Parts: sequence; structure tokens; C-alpha cells
Amino acid sequence: MAGHIEKRGENTWRVRVFLGVDPDTGKEKRHYKTIHGTKKDAERYMTAALRERDLGMFAEPTKLKVAQYLDQWMEQAAKPRVRVRTFQDYQAILKRIKPRLGGLALEKVTPLAIQTFYNELLAAGLNPKTVRNVHVVLHSALKQAVRWRMVPFNPAQDVELPRLTRTERPTLTPAQAQQFIEIASADRMGIVYLVALSTGMRPGEYLALRWPDVDLATGAVRVQRTLFWPKGGGWVFEETKTARSRRTVFIPKSLLPAVRRHRSQQLEHRLLLGDEYQKHELVFANELGGPLHKDNMNHRHFKRILKAAGLPDIRAYDLRHTYATLQLAANTNPKIVSESLGHSTTLLTLDTYSHVTPSMQQQASDTMDSLLFPGAR
Repeated sequence: MAGHIEKRGENTWRVRVFLGVDPDTGKEKRHYKTIHGTKKDAERYMTAALRERDLGMFAEPTKLKVAQYLDQWMEQAAKPRVRVRTFQDYQAILKRIKPRLGGLALEKVTPLAIQTFYNELLAAGLNPKTVRNVHVVLHSALKQAVRWRMVPFNPAQDVELPRLTRTERPTLTPAQAQQFIEIASADRMGIVYLVALSTGMRPGEYLALRWPDVDLATGAVRVQRTLFWPKGGGWVFEETKTARSRRTVFIPKSLLPAVRRHRSQQLEHRLLLGDEYQKHELVFANELGGPLHKDNMNHRHFKRILKAAGLPDIRAYDLRHTYATLQLAANTNPKIVSESLGHSTTLLTLDTYSHVTPSMQQQASDTMDSLLFPGAR
């Protein structure tokens, strides 16, 4: 018999589903489930279980706790496929998940339990973006549990996520950018930030540049990797954030002479040190040819440049936002800007820099005005 329902009390039913024969022991495998409700509820459960069994999708219940499962998922699924940076981000997020959900049996996690957890995070003061980041990790982990036939469905799929509050990215105005360029040009490591501002690269990308990536004649730069300093020490080159992040950007022609001078000075210093100079071929390197740490650079050079120029206290990453904002405000095709930034879609670019859109729309309207009504002015 494929399935059987047995009455066990008032509005209580025991469903038995035949799962086949264990190839190792030769014994029949059965699944039992107690249903509290009407007989029709029990029949619906049995029908669904039989259908999932026949489709090879039935998940046998597991007594594994969420915390135990998350550790297995990190080691067996996440670690082999994500970057070191992403893996460490996941570890930090699991520290938020485990205290609240870790003690639950994996099969007992419900959409309501997850929704309550997210609401508690919001009530504790976490911003919506952080809660959404928690959701991405939890959803991914539970999705894998479905693939591994440990749970029949992903309970994180049926929760409501908090709305994101759009905030304008801190950027420099064209006049402020000119002030920044003037002061950075006189700083020993200012060339790093001049390249950052004029190309829109992420800090990890421009700090990972090697001279073979740069065409000093044309200014073409191939972005092929990113630099990351893991917790615990050391540094690694990693794959770019996404496939689209592997791209070619161009250093403006006006900046190329400064880049060439930087190359010449670095070669002279390398000859002076001889074998002491590390052979990483990094475009931006420390005194011994090793990689620069963005936090050290931030304190020793970037903040000093901002202060000397009398500019707002922004992050080095905000030079990327400045690049994008200035390009869009200058009416550069959004697709070109998106490709330069390495965004996955043009929609992401426009959504991220939506504060620039009104001026773009006004420019478009003025263009149509001059084309359609040339004599009305």
C-alpha cells in the first residue's frame, strides 16, 4: 500500500507513506506524519507526499538543528563557490541568525518564524538593507536544503522583506572634484585617487591592478581581479565581484602623463632596492612592492587630501559614486556608464543614481523642445 491514514484521536490522524526499500538493509522505508485537523487535511498531506515521492522531490524529515545545518551548508556549499570576502560576510551574518533560529529543528522552520526574526532585527535598529542581506544568506541556505531533500520547501521564500530607504550617495560636485584633483596631484600617493576618480573603479579593483593590465599608450585598463585582506592577516587576489566587473576602462588622456611618471619613479625605486622589491608588478604598491591596504591609505592619504582641500568627509569608495554621478549629469549614455562601473544591468545603475535622473529628464525635455518647437522661443 502506497499510503495509509489511521485515526489516532479527536481530529488527529497518522499518515503513513511507503518510500521504497532500503538498498543496504532490504527493509521497507516508511514516512510517518501526525496531522491535527480533519481527515481531508490528512488526505491532502498524503496526496502531496505521494506526488513528491513519485517526482523524486520528497524530503525525509531531519532532526538536524538550523545551526548545525548552516555549518554544513557553509562548509559544503558556500565555501567552495564564493570568494573569501563573501565567505567572511556570510560568517558575520550567521552570527545574527544562529542565536534566534539556530536552536530550531530544520524541518520546523516556518515562514512565520523567519518573518518574526526579521521584524525583531528591524525593531532592534538594523536598517532594511542589513535585514535584506540576512535574508539573502538564509534564503540561499534553505534553498540548498531543498535541493538536498532535507526540507520539502523553502520557508524563506514566503516572507515580506522591508522596503529599502533610498539615500543619495555622497559625491563631490564638479567644483569640489577640481579642488580634490589639485590637492591630490601634490600628494605622494595622490595618483591612486586620481585614477579612482577618473575611472570609477572600486578600491579593491584599482589596488589590484598590475602593469600588464595597463596600456600606457592608450590609457586602456583591464579590470581582471580584486584585492582583499582577509580577517586574520594576509592578502589575496580574488575574482571580480561579478562577471561584468571584468571589463576595460580608460584613464583620461590628461592623466596619462602622471601615470607614466608614476611608472618611471616606481621603476627607479625598484632598481634601487633590487631583490628586496617584491615582484607582484602592482601599479600601486608600498615601498617594498607589496599591496596597499585601503584602510591605511584612507587614514594616511585620502583623509588628508580631503582636509587640505576643504572638502566633506567622504569615503574613498565615494569617488566611484562621484564618477557615476558626473558622467550621468553630463548626459553620458547610461549603458556606457553601467559598463564602465561593471554593473550587471543598466537598470541597476539608474536605480543606484536615481537622484541624477531628474536633471537627465530635464535635458531630454529641453532637447525635444528645441527639436519640435524651434520657433517658439
